[in-house]
Amino acid sequence: MNYKILGKDLKVSAVGLGCMGFSHAYGAPTEINEAIRTIRSAYAMGYNFFDTAECYVGTCADGTLSFNEELVGRALKDVRGDVVIATKFGVKHEGRHLLTDSRPEVIRRSVEGSLKRLKTDHIDLYYQHRIDPNVSAEEVASVMADLIKEGKITHWGISEANEEYLRRANAVCPVTAIQNRYSMMYRSYERLFPVLEELKVGFVAFSPLANGVLSAAYNSYSKFEDKGDYRADMPQFQPQAYEQNTDLFAMLKSLAERYSATPAQISLAWMMNKKPYIVPIPGSSKETRIRENGGAAEIKLTKEEVALIDDALDRVKMSEVFGGHK
Repeated sequence: MNYKILGKDLKVSAVGLGCMGFSHAYGAPTEINEAIRTIRSAYAMGYNFFDTAECYVGTCADGTLSFNEELVGRALKDVRGDVVIATKFGVKHEGRHLLTDSRPEVIRRSVEGSLKRLKTDHIDLYYQHRIDPNVSAEEVASVMADLIKEGKITHWGISEANEEYLRRANAVCPVTAIQNRYSMMYRSYERLFPVLEELKVGFVAFSPLANGVLSAAYNSYSKFEDKGDYRADMPQFQPQAYEQNTDLFAMLKSLAERYSATPAQISLAWMMNKKPYIVPIPGSSKETRIRENGGAAEIKLTKEEVALIDDALDRVKMSEVFGGHK
């Protein structure tokens, strides 16, 4: 596994593991011991960057709750000094809607709860999960500065950041990374690249495979019938979308053959080779997929090759893609 630097000094594996799907949003939670084994397998493969959140909670078949932070904490407890754990505060789920709350007292409660569930004395990268319109960037950043001084976190970031908020927050307490949606099908945040380079802020890309549709693992007959599997409602997984994405999938298949890779690996390699500070965090509960995604770090593309792919993406027809919760 290759490694990259986020911000000034946070060293992470070039591909991280998004752990959400073990507990939340992709159907029934993975059995606890199986999830722990899979996370440890990722560590053995060279992954050192693991992403979770306070609000990633699912209900198991027996009615018990699966807290994603607890899974991550249990899986990595004895290798804690060798890994980077990212978690998030400031969001609660109400059905498919997100409620934001980044008041200082709420952040304080959240960080203590996350430390306990993660079984650690510090969090390596603590994200504001979504911007709270009722709390200023300066107030949130001030709390982050205090938490860093207290040793409870070592770096902080913002998920779904925009330029104005990032600049205001960074002026109070330097931001290490933003975590925004980014894939071949969702490129809106490329407009932030100059700002990230100016401020020396990393870009952690979530949903880098457009929630999995770019992995070539699904087709128009794929069904997501488990309660709590958000993909059932996503536009890129609707039957008509596969026909709309025929040219995109064909392009990915051709590139994969050219580089002796898979469509998922090409999708990840494209963004990793685009900018040195982009780190994708694809999620999977399957060891084979985690190994495949990690292999994308070995694929080297030149600037010219990346530019050609960008040009093709600008021209190819594709369906709508999920852009986030309300």
